[in-house]
Amino acid sequence: MKILKLMLTTLSILLAACEYSLTNDPKGRNLIEPALKNIQVGPRPYFLVNDLAASPLKSKLESCQELPFKKTEFSIGHRGAAMQFPEHTQESYEAAARMGAGIIECDVTFTADKELVCRHSQCDLHTTTNILATPLADQCSDPFTPANIGNPATAKCCTSDITLAQFKTLKGKMEGFNPLATTVSDYMAGTPSFRTDGYASNGTLLSHKESIELFKSLNVKMTPELKAPQVPMPYDGFSQQDYAHKMLNEYTQAQVDTSHVYPQSFNRQDVVQWITQSPAFGEQAVFLDERMDDINFTPTAQDIWALVALDSDNHLIESEYSQLAKAAGLKIITWTLERSGPLASGGGWYYQSIKDAINTDSDQLVLLDFLATTVGVEGVFTDWPGMGL
Repeated sequence: MKILKLMLTTLSILLAACEYSLTNDPKGRNLIEPALKNIQVGPRPYFLVNDLAASPLKSKLESCQELPFKKTEFSIGHRGAAMQFPEHTQESYEAAARMGAGIIECDVTFTADKELVCRHSQCDLHTTTNILATPLADQCSDPFTPANIGNPATAKCCTSDITLAQFKTLKGKMEGFNPLATTVSDYMAGTPSFRTDGYASNGTLLSHKESIELFKSLNVKMTPELKAPQVPMPYDGFSQQDYAHKMLNEYTQAQVDTSHVYPQSFNRQDVVQWITQSPAFGEQAVFLDERMDDINFTPTAQDIWALVALDSDNHLIESEYSQLAKAAGLKIITWTLERSGPLASGGGWYYQSIKDAINTDSDQLVLLDFLATTVGVEGVFTDWPGMGL
């Protein structure tokens, strides 16, 4: 069955829901045997459970805190474990697997020599790598321009500006930039305050093929997302159809079981192509629905882009959008957790529809329980995969 993956902009942090670490998962989700036997969720889930108000949910979570954790497909490593590790790097992917992610994402784009690599955007090298501090900065689409009165610092460096061999010389860094920077070093020092540079000293960039081999060695399933090109297509004879085919063909060449791959795209034609031309992969294709960002898309008078809303008493309820998706027979996956700072002030963009019900970070434990048990999501993309067990 094709999966509709909905953007959950109401939430950013995922709890360590221990019921999903038990061998007999009550929701029937797959628990897969990890290549890494010692799954470690880290201290954050315990911190949040401890801070949770007394409730049956807290008692349930406390009762299984010391049980061994198992890898589960409910937890999907969003760009790896990007809360603490540079996204789409070997280190980030390995950390996600260590924390129990049963599925890991490689966003796919291409280089100047039309080789596929793992990056969230074709033109994000200036914010996610050290390219501006290397000689390759001279090849960037737009060179670094320092901030001046009334104008922020700017730069634009794309994978299509360089070859695969050149790409592999770069190092990943935590995503971010300083718009007030007057120097390259200041521009690159833009890590959000709720993240850390403590694990960002040696981010190893990977080609798409290399990510496949790494994921095979970690015994995780794979969800590649074909990113929209930021260069005119066809690119030097490389069409959108060629691009979509090449991504799946690299799994075929690596002899990956098609049931272990969930190809994603915001482009409906990519998904149609996979379904018609590569049906074994297409059966698991994920169409990414971003209509909730379109002001003309109004299936409900409330939050049209979220799965969760509030009633008049500030209690969590399903959004009409969630109900319509399920009524259409669609399974729901949501993203992205752990991409916001502390929630005491309402949580920001990811929480805008339920901000009136948020007081502390532990409130998200209640929210995730609601998503799992009432909305019935199949899985959650998260920057801290240990929170999804």
